[in-house]
Amino acid sequence: MKQAARLKDPHTEERQLYWRLLVAYLFMVLMLLLLVARFVWLQVFQYEHFATLAQNNSISLVPVQPNRGLIVDRNGIELARNYASYTLELTPDKIDNLDATIKALGQVVPITPRDLKRFQKFLSESKDFEPVPLRLKMDDVEAARLAANLWRFPGVEVKARLYRDYPYKELTSHVLGYIGRIGPREKDRLAADEKTANYRGATHIGKLGLEAVYEDDLHGQNGFEEIETDSAGRAVRSLRRTAPVHGNTLQLALDIHLQDVADKLFGARRGALVAIDPGSGGVLALLSKPSFDPNLFIDGIDSQSWQSLNSDWQRPLINRAIRGMYPPGSTFKPFMGMAALEAGAITPNEIRPAPGYFTLPGSSHQFRDSNPRGNGSANLAKAIAVSSDTFFYKLAWDMGIDRIHPLLAQFGLGSRTGIDLDGEAVGVLPSKEWKARRFAGTRYRDEHRRWLPADVVSIGIGQGFNTYTPLQMANATAMLANDGKAFHPHLVQKVTDARNGKTRLIEAAPYKQLPFKQQHYDYIKQGMRAVMLPGGTGWRLGQGLQYSMAGKTGTAQVVQIKQGAKYNAGALAEQHRDHSWFIAFAPVEQPKIAVAVIVENAGFGATAAAPIARALFDYYLTGKLPDDIRGQLETFPPSATGKQDASVAR
Repeated sequence: MKQAARLKDPHTEERQLYWRLLVAYLFMVLMLLLLVARFVWLQVFQYEHFATLAQNNSISLVPVQPNRGLIVDRNGIELARNYASYTLELTPDKIDNLDATIKALGQVVPITPRDLKRFQKFLSESKDFEPVPLRLKMDDVEAARLAANLWRFPGVEVKARLYRDYPYKELTSHVLGYIGRIGPREKDRLAADEKTANYRGATHIGKLGLEAVYEDDLHGQNGFEEIETDSAGRAVRSLRRTAPVHGNTLQLALDIHLQDVADKLFGARRGALVAIDPGSGGVLALLSKPSFDPNLFIDGIDSQSWQSLNSDWQRPLINRAIRGMYPPGSTFKPFMGMAALEAGAITPNEIRPAPGYFTLPGSSHQFRDSNPRGNGSANLAKAIAVSSDTFFYKLAWDMGIDRIHPLLAQFGLGSRTGIDLDGEAVGVLPSKEWKARRFAGTRYRDEHRRWLPADVVSIGIGQGFNTYTPLQMANATAMLANDGKAFHPHLVQKVTDARNGKTRLIEAAPYKQLPFKQQHYDYIKQGMRAVMLPGGTGWRLGQGLQYSMAGKTGTAQVVQIKQGAKYNAGALAEQHRDHSWFIAFAPVEQPKIAVAVIVENAGFGATAAAPIARALFDYYLTGKLPDDIRGQLETFPPSATGKQDASVAR
């Protein structure tokens, strides 16, 4: 009984209950204080942080793409422009079944096998969260039909985008190049240059030509739009917009009318033409034949078109004007003559033999003249006018390569000109050092790696190791016409800033003056002018000139003919026949245009290349056009200003 009474002591139980309640109360108070402290921490001290997070949950920053800058010719005619159209785009990580979605979309708008192939290519180059285009350039009806059905297709969007267009297609492809989809290599380059932010949301970038070289000017600056979205991610309203800065406008020195005339004069023949303003270095025309349509590349060229272009033996993708390397033939002789005068190897009035062949001293090897009977005797000016090979064989032999090379290098031969296009070839102005480098480590014996006495002979008439681009020959001709004042040839004449309309000129000043005597320039010009007079190799083309013209014909050997054998073009495959060259400038007293023309495998310079240059000069200086091409010329829209550039002579 006493034990039971102790177990049920009410005072003890009351005290125990009291302490239990107190502990529970204190625990509740502590938890409440902790909760209040947490509320204070979140609501007061962390307010800005969570307010920002909340805002970011409801506001999206959407990049606004700038309009790509225009490219216009010297008269304001648009050569590269933009137009708006609709694109059907899919974001892979928002779509459960991509194949089923594409199949269902095909019931709303047509989707071709080409669309699917291009989509798969773009898909392989993109990340899952990036929109990938399925259909490009949809019309208004197709876009409206899709817009009405988008609720059925999560992750599918119809976007209005600007597309690039090159209205003159093959006529400007080797100048303008083209834009294309941004691929992995471009993404890596943009990241390395810290430009990724400015390309957020962009799909295209300059790939070739001026579009690539002036990408920073043409692309512009991204804008941004703050969009409020609902819980489903749908846009509710636009809160704020930072306008993009559109790309700058490039105005070229190139005259699209002149480019078109040059193209029609070539017809279906292969070759290249470069025309330069000697007084500024501005490239008035740059043509490479055959060419291609750059519009094919903008959204990814299809395999059939690519195969056709890539397998064509005429190589339309190669820009012959800046990458084609050819022996210059007799167009080299005026520069060789200038070097001889400057070196003191000959004087202006000195008369030398010009026989039918030149025998290499110390051997029986003969180098024949293009005129089997020879040209009797001649001074340097006459030798240029009649294009005496033997005269220049002997002149080169007397000078030697060590005197020839540094003087001709002054004209930029064998060096890049610095034109504002990528991929320019260097060419070859031969020297002893060059030959040693070129044949080092080859199977050739030591005597072939050394400079041989006979090597210099063919150099004197523009054959042998000589190879230059049409651009280099046009640039050297412009320097000669301009009495040694040298400009870097350039296509872009000025850049107009989209933000303020201010313009900056490109290459407005010469970068060097060739250190040659004025009387030597005058003398060489006299010889080139005589080319167009009776007795000269281009005398037929010199008839009826309304302006003074200095030129030089050239025939460049493609395959070597055995000694003593007669050249027979008909017995050779077309690609083995001689090239036709012509260089010229006019008017002689105040040159406004200098040109180099090469027509591949067309034979004598006077019969193929020279007539193209003469007709081009007639058009540029007098407005006259040959009847056979008048009806073929493009119809160009009026310039943007309605005025013609005053510097263009007609």
